[in-house]
Amino acid sequence: MDLSRHVEGIRLDLAGAAALGGDEVAEAGRRLAEAIDSSLQLRLLDVLADVALALNAQLDDAHVEVRMIGREPDLVVVAPQREVTEPAPGDDLSARITLRLPEQLKSALESASDREGVSTNAWIVRSLWRALEVGLQASGRRPGNRLQGYAQS
Repeated sequence: MDLSRHVEGIRLDLAGAAALGGDEVAEAGRRLAEAIDSSLQLRLLDVLADVALALNAQLDDAHVEVRMIGREPDLVVVAPQREVTEPAPGDDLSARITLRLPEQLKSALESASDREGVSTNAWIVRSLWRALEVGLQASGRRPGNRLQGYAQS
């Protein structure tokens, strides 16, 4: 979210209003508009934080975070982590996918599945479930009704 365009809009509004008072007032308005740049950005961040908290109070299964990427804020809706369970061997799996692999990788998958005594398909499905669980755990996102986030430069 680009706050600078909103700050610039407020600055232009202030300068336009000050121009109605003559040259001295217009110059004072221009200087004032430049001086309040940082304050305006902080106030807009405060507004975004208040919006996130208000939305969190209305959400049951998710929460809103204000994340900073450099100097730019971003509102993000975070859904709660769902527990990922591994299907039991032999479950009736109805989804089908065609996957093209390099022959060397296919051979390595078949060797790994043979070592564990399961089919290559079952080994791949189990590995994908495990990778998904690790990814969810690594995200570190926790549901809650509080403001959360991180800063990234």
